[in-house]
Amino acid sequence: MTALTVTTDRTKFLRLVLAADAVVTGGNGLVYLAAAAPVGVLLGPDAALLRGIGAFLLAYGAAVGLLAGRALRRTISPAAAGAVIALNIGWTLGSIAAVVTGALHLTTAGAVWVIAQALLVAVFAELQIVGLRKTRTT
Repeated sequence: MTALTVTTDRTKFLRLVLAADAVVTGGNGLVYLAAAAPVGVLLGPDAALLRGIGAFLLAYGAAVGLLAGRALRRTISPAAAGAVIALNIGWTLGSIAAVVTGALHLTTAGAVWVIAQALLVAVFAELQIVGLRKTRTT
């Protein structure tokens, strides 16, 4: 007979989603920092703007990663998780606004990239909402 291990850690799902968000965000930030000029040619914004965005994304990804890592102590601050969710929703809305208004002078590839990125960030926000709700159920 095989025994099944059942985990009662209600933060596991949220922790995994936060960690995935941190990796994707940090990776995106690294690319923007390391290859700002060629990425700018492809997407449209100038290299200086992409470096600034890259630095922000790298710092934000690190902060989200720390939150996910701290969750290993079995607790996640609802306020901190809520802040990540709010920032992700803000990023999604800001990205859509940037495409609609033409504020970033995106190429067609850039507009497609920004919308795809906004959709992924919205998915992270939704999954984080689900994960936060799971931490509150008994």
